[in-house]
Amino acid sequence: MSNYHTYIATPVGVLKLIATEKGLAAVLWENDDATRVTLSEGMRFDEHPVLVETAIQLQEYFAKKRKVFDLPLDFTGTAFQQQIWQQLLKIPYGETRSYGDLAREIANEKSVRAVGGANGKNPISIIAPCHRVIGTSGKLTGFAGGLKNKAFLLALERSQTQPTLWDEE
Repeated sequence: MSNYHTYIATPVGVLKLIATEKGLAAVLWENDDATRVTLSEGMRFDEHPVLVETAIQLQEYFAKKRKVFDLPLDFTGTAFQQQIWQQLLKIPYGETRSYGDLAREIANEKSVRAVGGANGKNPISIIAPCHRVIGTSGKLTGFAGGLKNKAFLLALERSQTQPTLWDEE
């Protein structure tokens, strides 16, 4: 099976998108650690349908016109990592969870460190929203895209979910 990639410019830098025949396999950061996600980028194919749709949906997200992504995903990782990445997909837009919360959600409270490790290896950043996972204290913790970008993504989402004085109750 072949992989295909393209690049898109976003408010958080240039992202590399990688797709397989099954779906989106990775959203990688401009200065991503090459050992974090060991997935072949394959050949560049800017017109690959999954890559085109991903680019459209990410641009809508950054324009505050999309809160939920609708893309076929092709995660590659261990069974535990995939379990955690599926939990990430359940975190609602504008909300956060701690590593402990995720460990409890999979009924394995002692797996907090492993949850953190799996979160850090998430290959499909932003779409599988690992940026919504924070420390128990509420502090921002490690993020492949950098803490500045994590704060940006959380602020982008909060700006769409916080009530204002003009919102009706």
